[in-house]
Amino acid sequence: MSNVRLSPGDPVPALDLTDDAGARHTWADHAGERVVLYVYPAAMTPGCTTQACDFRDSLDALNTAGITVLGLSPDSPEKLARFRERDALTFPLLSDPDRTLLTELGAYGEKQLYGKTVVGVIRSTFVVDVAADGTATVERALYNVKAKGHVAKLRRELGV
Repeated sequence: MSNVRLSPGDPVPALDLTDDAGARHTWADHAGERVVLYVYPAAMTPGCTTQACDFRDSLDALNTAGITVLGLSPDSPEKLARFRERDALTFPLLSDPDRTLLTELGAYGEKQLYGKTVVGVIRSTFVVDVAADGTATVERALYNVKAKGHVAKLRRELGV
C-alpha cells in the first residue's frame, strides 16, 4: 500500500461526502473559503475527543479568521452524530466509510502504532484553499500530528 503525501500547491482530491447530519459536502459548497480538514481515526476515542474538543473550543477564533473546520473519519454518519451530540461539537463531521478520500489524501495507509506497522487512519490536517469555482488546493498538509496540542500549534502557524 503506497502512502501518497500531498504538498502545498497540489490539487486536493474531490470531496463528495455526507456529514453527521446527513448533509452532502463538496468543495463547491465551500467555494471561496479557507478550510481546515482534519482527519482522525475514530470518533469517541480519547485522543480524537481531545482533538475535536480543541477544534470546538477554537472554532470562534478560526471562523473569525475566515477558516471553516471540517472533521473527517471513516465512522458512519450515525456514530458521528452521537459524537457531535456527546461532545457538543459545532462543525461538520464527514463520513468516509470506504476510505476513498482518506486514501487519496495520504491519510490512510501504513503507520506506526506502539512500535508495530499497521494499516489505518493517519491523523492529519490539511489547510485547503477553495477557489470561487470550487477547485481546492493544498495550502498545508500535516501528517502524523498529535491529538493533544495540535490545534494550538496550528493556530500559531496560521496566526489565529
